Amino acid sequence: MSSQTSPAAASIVIRDLSDKTAVVTGASSGIGRAIALELGRAGANVLVHARSNGELAHEVAEQLREGDVMSHVVLYDFTEVTHQDWFLHEAFSWRNGVDIWVNNAGADILTGAAAEESFDEKLDRLLRVDLLATIRLARAAGQKMMETGGVIVNSGWDQAEVGMAGDSGEMFAAIKGAIMAFSRSLAKSLAPDVRVNCVAPGWIKTGWGEQASESWHHRAEEESLLGRWGTPEDVGRAVRFLVSPEAAFINGQVLSVNGGFRTGSVSK
Repeated sequence: MSSQTSPAAASIVIRDLSDKTAVVTGASSGIGRAIALELGRAGANVLVHARSNGELAHEVAEQLREGDVMSHVVLYDFTEVTHQDWFLHEAFSWRNGVDIWVNNAGADILTGAAAEESFDEKLDRLLRVDLLATIRLARAAGQKMMETGGVIVNSGWDQAEVGMAGDSGEMFAAIKGAIMAFSRSLAKSLAPDVRVNCVAPGWIKTGWGEQASESWHHRAEEESLLGRWGTPEDVGRAVRFLVSPEAAFINGQVLSVNGGFRTGSVSK
């Protein structure tokens, strides 16, 4: 008998998250969008959060509904603490509870108008959105999930613990490194009722990657042992695994999604 998987079998979608309610922040595009759609494919009903781009968020929600799951769109700016509190209330009210909480929202300081801001302005954005909102929302959601159980996944960065030179490297290492450390501690606080893990994406081709220079493309491909950029879908599948029953004994971990990181420069 052949050990290879048939094309038909490979296309089977296991809906092991059926009837679960998932919240994905920053889900209108990029990695967040891929996570939301992946959870929907697994059967989860997904609340799609975006800061302001309602059009893109509603496109994601419509795709989810086409997959025969429920979806709901909410727009909140996490630089405002009151918006975080309103979002938390709406998230838990939508379907009277949450099973899966994914903190993916992050400030974009690499493209658009924010790319021209000063170091201090960029750092402030990252502190408020990536770090403080993640900590506040994860703690509050975790406490609410204690009675029924659940899973939280936060977003780190694969190079936070090894470092990267430059303004962006310094900022992201500090912010994402803090999230990774926080996630390990929160897992201990909420155990055994709520699992908490963290994904640490590497070179993922999102909006910035699409417009990156040739030298950045070369670096991204060189530093991954698989010799390619990662995709948002690669991260989405990793998150789906971490929140699934198959990962029931994985807790307090940081999972790098980078194809294997090659330290040092290697010439091809």
